[in-house]
Amino acid sequence: MQAIEDLDTPVVLIDLDKTERNIARMAQHASAAGVALRPHGKTHKVPEVARMQLRAGAKGLTLAKVGEAEVFVAAGIDDIFLAYPIVGGRKAERLLALADKARLIVGADSEAGARSLSDVFAKAGRTLDVRVKVDVGLHRVGVEPKDARALAEKIAAMPGLRLRGVFTHAGQGYHCDTEDGIAAVGKHEAETLSEVARELRAAGLPCEDVSVGSTPTAVHAMRADVTEARPGTYVYYDATQTNLGICTLDDCAITVLATVVSVPAADRAVLDAGSKMLSSDPLRPKPVAHGFLLGRESRVLRLSEEHGVVGVVPGESFRVGDRVQVIPNHACVVSNLQDKVYAVRKGRVEAEWPVAARGKVL
Repeated sequence: MQAIEDLDTPVVLIDLDKTERNIARMAQHASAAGVALRPHGKTHKVPEVARMQLRAGAKGLTLAKVGEAEVFVAAGIDDIFLAYPIVGGRKAERLLALADKARLIVGADSEAGARSLSDVFAKAGRTLDVRVKVDVGLHRVGVEPKDARALAEKIAAMPGLRLRGVFTHAGQGYHCDTEDGIAAVGKHEAETLSEVARELRAAGLPCEDVSVGSTPTAVHAMRADVTEARPGTYVYYDATQTNLGICTLDDCAITVLATVVSVPAADRAVLDAGSKMLSSDPLRPKPVAHGFLLGRESRVLRLSEEHGVVGVVPGESFRVGDRVQVIPNHACVVSNLQDKVYAVRKGRVEAEWPVAARGKVL
C-alpha cells in the first residue's frame, strides 16, 4: 500500500477509521431512538461510502438531484429519497426510467411541481411516492406548517402520485452559537413536523413518513413522531461541525493534504490548496477561518483559487516543503470539487475512490 507521504498534493484524504466510527455512532443513535437512518449522500458522493452506511444499518440514501440518483442506482443502491423539490417533465421522465431499478421517493412543496411529476407517471401507468416539504424555520424551500395539509390534499388526489408523508431540514441550526441553541432547534424541528403529521392523519391523509434532516440537529430531533433522520455531514464531519460543538477535531475524517509552497513572512505561510480545493464556504456559525490545520493552532485565513494563506500564530513556524492536513469548513462542497479521494488508514492508502456523483447538478 502506498504511504500518504508519496501522494502529490493537493489531494483529499478520507480517514477510514474515523469514517467507520462516525457511521457506527450515528447508526447507534438512530437505533436507540427507534428512528430509521437515511444518510444524505451529498457529503461524500461516493458509492463505496454509501455501502458502508447501508452495511451499518441505514435503510437507504438521501440525495438532492436526479443525476445523483442515476449514479447511485447504477452502483446498486436501490432505495433513494430525493429531498428536493423535483420539478419538470424531463426530470420526471428520468425518474420513470429509474423506477424499475430502485424504490424512489421525491420531495414537493408546490402543486405545480407535483403536477409535473403526476403527468408523466400517470401517463405511464406508474406511481411515484412523494413527501411534502415543510419549512420549520430555515426559510429556504418548503410550505409553512399551516399550509401543509392543503398541499398534501392536492398531491394525494393526483394520479400517478402516492402521498407518503412529510419532511424538513432545520438548517437554521448552523447559525446557533451554543449547543443548547442547536438542541432547541432540533426539538422544534421534531415537534413542528410531528404536529403537521398528526394534522394530516386527522384529516384522513396518509402520513407514514416523518423525516428530519441536518447533522447538528439530528440526535435532538430523533423524538416525538419522527420516523426517519437524514444527516449527511456526520460521515466525515468538518471544521464547521467542530466549531458548532457537534464533534471534536479527532472525529473529522476528511482532510486536504497540502504542501507549504511559500513562507514570505514569519506570520504567513502559503499552501498549494486554495478555493479550488477547500471551497470558499465560510466557517459556521462565525466565519473566522477557511480551515483548521491538524496538530497546529494556525489557521487558513485567506483563499484565492490556488493559494491558501495561513496566519501563523506565535510559537509556530512553517518551512517550504512542509506538508499539512487541513480540515475544511464544509466537507460536502470539498467532495464536489474532487474527481477522486484517497481512503487511508494509519498513514497508508487503502483505496482510491472516484467521487462518482460530483457535478451532478441536473
